[in-house]
Order: sequence, then C-alpha cells, then structure tokens
Amino acid sequence: MGIDQETDGTTQMMGAYGLMGGFGGLGMLLGVLVWLAVIVPLVWGIGSVFARPNSDPREEALDILKRRFAAGEITSAEFETARGALAA
Repeated sequence: MGIDQETDGTTQMMGAYGLMGGFGGLGMLLGVLVWLAVIVPLVWGIGSVFARPNSDPREEALDILKRRFAAGEITSAEFETARGALAA
C-alpha cells in the first residue's frame, strides 16, 4: 500500500487524515497563528532598529518651561534661571 492507498478505486494521497492532518480548520488556524507569531515580532524588531531616536530632552524641558511661564506658574526670574540651567 505505502503512501498512496486505493479505496474503492480512488487514491488517498495523505492517508486517512487528509491534507490537514486530522485537525481540519483548527490546523489551518494554528498554522496562521504560528506564522503571525513569527512575523509580528520580526516586523516590530526591524521597526525598532530603524526607528528615529527621540527628540532632545532639553527641547522638551524648554517647552514645558515655556508652558509653565505662559500659565503664570513661575515668574520671569525663575524662567530665566531655569532656561539658563537648561542651556548649560
């Protein structure tokens, strides 16, 4: 008999289990999930490697300082002192 089995004049190529190994639609779903488990981290990793670095933290701090000065949370003297510290 071997791999090809004849049953009532028809040939079964994959034995009694068919193409999906007896799992049916579950086997197909499992295959898709395995491929997603491989592809998604790969794409994420490549994106992380080639991502642009974050902006300069001093610029962000200066933006926060300007916002606080505009809101009246700090005085102009405090603003100038803090801006001088950030520039150094």
